[in-house]
Amino acid sequence: MPKIPEKIHELTVGQLSARSGAAVSALHFYESKGLISSRRTAGNQRRYTRDTLRRVAFIRAAQRVGIPLVTIREALAELPEERTPTREDWARLSEAWRSELDERIKQLNRLRDHLTDCIGCGCLSLDTCILSNPDDAFGERQSGSRLMVERGRGRPQGRPRQRQSGDCS
Repeated sequence: MPKIPEKIHELTVGQLSARSGAAVSALHFYESKGLISSRRTAGNQRRYTRDTLRRVAFIRAAQRVGIPLVTIREALAELPEERTPTREDWARLSEAWRSELDERIKQLNRLRDHLTDCIGCGCLSLDTCILSNPDDAFGERQSGSRLMVERGRGRPQGRPRQRQSGDCS
């Protein structure tokens, strides 16, 4: 990882990319979404303050655990400008995200546990399909694509799907 002398207080986009491991395009994207900011030089080049390194690390860590960018932006907005997120900031924010992550873990475990129940063809012809219809309100009446016919008063909605080999009848 390239070292940046302490006396340099601003980084180019290339330096920030090299130090953070984030692609230049990702840094531009983060900036367009309001997650990081830069100033422009007279030559219209971006310059980032050194604390942006910690912000990028914070963003990437939050993304790795599945936190949406909009939630990350809201969290970073709570911090004073020009201040790097500290260990205490991360602990406070991660605690707030814990219940959301726990719910996602439960959903993924349910998905994994029910994969064997799925026939995988997309026809929705199972009486109950935990993958394609997890809260099956209509499953007790009937299953599958027949509901489209019922909603359309006897005719399918939209263009009929072309049957593929391997489709269930």
